[in-house]
Amino acid sequence: MSLNLLLTLIFVFFPVIAWKNYEKAGHQGWKSVIPVYNYFIWLKIIEKPNWWFIFLVIPFFNAFMVMLMVVEMVKTYGKFRLVDEIIAVLFPFVYLPWLGFSATEQYIPISVRPKVKKTTTREWVDAILFAVIAASIIRMFIFEMYTIPTSSMEKSLMVGDFLLVSKIAYGPKVPNTPLSFPFVHHTLPLTQYTKSFLEWIKLPYYRFPGFEKIKHGDVVVFNYPDGDTVALKVQEDSYYRLVREYGWNRVNSEPETFGDIISRPVDKRENYIKRCIGLPGDTLQIIDQQVYLNRQIQTLPPHSQSTYRVRTDGSRFNSKLLSDLDITEDILPEDDVTFLMTLTKSTAEKLRQLPFVKGIEREVSPKAQWSKDIFPYDSTYNWNRDNFGPIWIPKAGVTIPLNIKNICLYKRIISNYERNNLVIKGNDIFINGKPAKSYTFKMDYYWMMGDNRHNSADSRYWGFVPLDHIVGKASYVWLSLDKNKSLLGGKIRWSRMFRSVK
Repeated sequence: MSLNLLLTLIFVFFPVIAWKNYEKAGHQGWKSVIPVYNYFIWLKIIEKPNWWFIFLVIPFFNAFMVMLMVVEMVKTYGKFRLVDEIIAVLFPFVYLPWLGFSATEQYIPISVRPKVKKTTTREWVDAILFAVIAASIIRMFIFEMYTIPTSSMEKSLMVGDFLLVSKIAYGPKVPNTPLSFPFVHHTLPLTQYTKSFLEWIKLPYYRFPGFEKIKHGDVVVFNYPDGDTVALKVQEDSYYRLVREYGWNRVNSEPETFGDIISRPVDKRENYIKRCIGLPGDTLQIIDQQVYLNRQIQTLPPHSQSTYRVRTDGSRFNSKLLSDLDITEDILPEDDVTFLMTLTKSTAEKLRQLPFVKGIEREVSPKAQWSKDIFPYDSTYNWNRDNFGPIWIPKAGVTIPLNIKNICLYKRIISNYERNNLVIKGNDIFINGKPAKSYTFKMDYYWMMGDNRHNSADSRYWGFVPLDHIVGKASYVWLSLDKNKSLLGGKIRWSRMFRSVK
């Protein structure tokens, strides 16, 4: 039985737990079993209008609607204390039947019960709790605000852009770690390393239905795939890159240098934002920075950047010129007349027209020049950031042959993302203790890249992004601040506000 079907059945027949409560309220208990009708009877018992049923058919809203109906049900038994309401929400399968079977607990409609006067403190507590819960639901399931911390998406998205990210676009995820401090990610405020979540309860991956599928070119927020293990003192770097660079023993035995080594669940890994370049089932290749999908050339994003080598007559670039041309990345001098600059194609053409500029050429890593930091970190695949692939992006349900050459492309998927025991002995591959000549993928995977192609840690460096890591779709920029300018000196980028992300 699929998880979707199981959850649907639980929801449809959930009122059955209130069979005796229905009877105490003057209704036949069997009415709690009839799908749809059972919820209308429940609304009548708690004296709520029938139009509330609308919220019961809206995905993920319905879960919180049922919690509210449980709270209203226990109020009909005079349970107005906050602790009673919390217990009812956490343990409805026990609490509601107990109220129904108990000879001492009496059902009395809310409308005829004496009004319970709340203290000022209780009113404030209820108001704060309602605000926190409502905001948490919105943040968790509908949309969330993000800020752009790095230049990996410039000029499409700029450092200082504040984004609204839609979680309902692709379908919101149920949090893996529901016990967490509200409104923060993985670390408590005012602390350096203290976790903001508890792992006493761990929920499996589940995604509610969304309004659309991920498409080529979408700007997507996702949990950092390499972030399952973290060296706390160097969190900005990949733990796995550190191990490749310094060795496992050093990284794990020098806490004074690397900090404690911890693991993080999927929903508490760093949030990254990139453009979706490849979808499940695509074959991707990069030739001299040009992306090909299924052998078809792909159009570059209009504001994408890369590194150019700019040669001058010895003149320097003044700040006004850089501002006029909207050049925000650092300029790296190679010698007195040659500079490495991060530019869009149109900006490079404008620079080419300046009289003191003697030449501009795009910086491209040559073919067959292996880069050890490029996925899959195997010299058999002599790939680099500008010449990469071809590589096939896994699709759920598709079976591929496995061999000692291609296992490096998919071993992290098999062992880390899809939780199999993978062992390689010589030229033999074992999955869950059995020899494996093939593998069938359980999940869809995606290929993400930044528009700032030479300043982006993306799929070229750590591989595929699993579906269960997808957070949401970047919708629009609602505020943009230039960190290098003062409030009166143009800090707010008015032209970027309230524009959709493309």
